[in-house]
Amino acid sequence: MLSKRHTEIMRMLADEGTLTISELASRLGVSLETVRRDVRPLTDNGAVLRIHGAVGLAGQVGEAPFQRRMRENAGSKRRIAREMARFIQDGDSVMLDTGTTTSFVARELLGHRRLTVVTNSSDIARTLATVNGNKVYMAGGELRSDSGAAFGVSAIEFISKFSVTHSIISAGAIDAASGVMDHDLEEAEFARMMLTRGERSYVVTDHTKFGRRGLVLVTGFEAVGHLLTDEPADEKIAAALEAHDVRLIVAEADTAAVQDAR
Repeated sequence: MLSKRHTEIMRMLADEGTLTISELASRLGVSLETVRRDVRPLTDNGAVLRIHGAVGLAGQVGEAPFQRRMRENAGSKRRIAREMARFIQDGDSVMLDTGTTTSFVARELLGHRRLTVVTNSSDIARTLATVNGNKVYMAGGELRSDSGAAFGVSAIEFISKFSVTHSIISAGAIDAASGVMDHDLEEAEFARMMLTRGERSYVVTDHTKFGRRGLVLVTGFEAVGHLLTDEPADEKIAAALEAHDVRLIVAEADTAAVQDAR
């Protein structure tokens, strides 16, 4: 018979994908040996698989990295996406880059009608194309195997031809001194161009990206109009946003608390 802790282990794996034994022990507040003992019946019945010191749900091990990232902080990303969708009206034009948070935004836009959508993400294009009278333009280029997104010179040239109402990018890191950062050069270059093509610019990212530094700078805060997230920013980031007149919007479970940095 499975215990309450077994149920909690299964819930965490469903939400976040593969976790190490030490991560499970830390989150559950128990010893490594206790976690190993708890995991044993789950592996015996085939619900969980062991992989090099970590465990994952049997049906999810081996899936694409993008699908795993879609489960990480999914609740927070969904709240951010729901709040972002409130800024968009039927008939608006929207540009979205590839990312798990922007993919959640696309799903929240399924209730909107007659949108014009420009994206380099095959996931976002599939989500919004052919429904509710939308027009979807997909940037061309080589598709990444992990995310199904297009990058490169041709993708950047394609989106440079559009002017949209809302340009929305995800972020790999938010640094108080530098601004919005990413971990991939091509993704950063694409996002930088996107921010120049919208009347209103938005960065959507969960709080785990705050205080991090990426490999590549996307832009300083001066090019960002709004930053939507799930928890208040620390003092340094909040001050940097205020200095550049960026509107910080914290999406909560039911309502959005707006910190207007003005």
